Amino acid sequence: MSKRMENDIGVTGPQRLVLRVVGQFPGLSASELAHIVRLHPSTITGILQRLVAHGLVERQRDPDDTRRVRLQLKPGALAYTRSSRGTVEKAVREALEHVGPANVRTARMVLTEVARRLGRI
Repeated sequence: MSKRMENDIGVTGPQRLVLRVVGQFPGLSASELAHIVRLHPSTITGILQRLVAHGLVERQRDPDDTRRVRLQLKPGALAYTRSSRGTVEKAVREALEHVGPANVRTARMVLTEVARRLGRI
């Protein structure tokens, strides 16, 4: 689906996630972003390089610590942060609406229990 998103709307699923998070929290560092989206910093580096190359994200030096870089969306990125057809989150939202609140609660309970037990390993 991520590759289809790239063909349909111009960014992959992980790229869109990064754009949405940076849009919500302008001025994040790359390491803060990696922590929020739960991706390895090297993965974030690759995603950011592609987004910078496409003119969607800019890196700005932190005025208080010039060793740090802060992330900002460029104006062209806003179109990719809106909900639209062909995105993973749109498909998930539609699926959750289709199955109804009772089934969503049951799925949440099951997945929470699986996550809890996996955390013990």
